[in-house]
Amino acid sequence: MSPKVSNEHIKQRRAKILEAAAIVFKKHGYVQTTMKHVMDEANVSRGGLYQYFSNKEELYEAILEETLTQEIHKTKEWLEEKNSTYWNFLLLQLFGQDRQPNNEMDPLAPSNLEFFITGRNEPRRRDYSKERYRSGLYLYTDIIKAGQECGEFSNTYDSEIIARTIITFIDGLALGHAILPKEDLKIKEQSIMLIEYLKMALKVK
Repeated sequence: MSPKVSNEHIKQRRAKILEAAAIVFKKHGYVQTTMKHVMDEANVSRGGLYQYFSNKEELYEAILEETLTQEIHKTKEWLEEKNSTYWNFLLLQLFGQDRQPNNEMDPLAPSNLEFFITGRNEPRRRDYSKERYRSGLYLYTDIIKAGQECGEFSNTYDSEIIARTIITFIDGLALGHAILPKEDLKIKEQSIMLIEYLKMALKVK
């Protein structure tokens, strides 16, 4: 009889695989990465990997879900506690702890782009992409709408339209990041322009 594996052990092994997979996807991109790459990086057998994930698509979705779940949880928690301004929290969501634009971008951004574009004609992936877009949209919309309702932000523009503009900006940078050298993309300069646009739209001083 095989020894019983605890839920905690299963959770840790799954987390280890996801961590290794993220490293591989950052290095090779979504299309070029194989399950063998993940097996080698995670130091697990074929059976050990497929016990948790049946294919590369499922594995990548798990990485996306984990990231989005953390962001949604962080947003809900902050909105409940509100220990800062909505503007500061919006900058936190966009640029991380420093809340300042820089020339760095999410290393998984090109892989994310590949994942969604290569699956655009597959019904299952297309449906998943729509659902994920809506989740990201609600995340930014909730912050902006809450700021408008308390009077910190102007309600001249619809919160959802502003949120869509932010997502379009991020996706555009991801596309540029996938095909251009970093110095040609000018991530920091474009991000500064985004901040100025948001200040104007939300009437933030």
